[in-house]
Amino acid sequence: MIASLTGTVAMIRLDSAIINVGGVGYLVLATPTTLSSWRVDETVTVATSLVVREDSMTMFGFAEDDERAVFETLQTVSGIGPRLALAMLAVHTPDQLRRAVATEDLAALQRVPGVGRKSAQRLVLELAGKLGEPQRLGESMGAATSTGAAGQASIAAAVAEALLGLGWPIKAAEAAVAEAIAALPEESHTDRAVILRDALRVLGGNRG
Repeated sequence: MIASLTGTVAMIRLDSAIINVGGVGYLVLATPTTLSSWRVDETVTVATSLVVREDSMTMFGFAEDDERAVFETLQTVSGIGPRLALAMLAVHTPDQLRRAVATEDLAALQRVPGVGRKSAQRLVLELAGKLGEPQRLGESMGAATSTGAAGQASIAAAVAEALLGLGWPIKAAEAAVAEAIAALPEESHTDRAVILRDALRVLGGNRG
């Protein structure tokens, strides 16, 4: 099992990056948030999980060990494969997932593309006690509910900067972020991961 990679970022794509380790380029799938924190030609250390199938070997990368642990635990739930587990971490932080499971917040789980009500119920049932304890609700929700024009503008600017790091021009990035925020429910206007995910969808739809 390859537990981590330390190497130079050779290329960044919308859903993956190529990391050069000793002359070998490893294709690593990761969340938009993780990818946006990397820069081409910089050296990074990535926690990894190698998923082996009959006809393929796919490597998934994470900013920290906790994300990898949650990624692997999610796959113990029937019907949850590695790509859906990664999508869950693209929408929610590990602690947000712990909190959603602990409080049986089916609506939060269903914000992940591909997770319906039955899948959300199965996640709550099968993950009970497996993800560990979430932060105290007051602390987490206090950070998540920071609203106001200044706060939202700061979040929008941060997401646009992340898109810049992925190679998108500033005008396209800012327009995509604005469109993504406008289409989201108000409670998601401070969720950087969700905004980044939806902005990438907007940009992907504008390619052609």
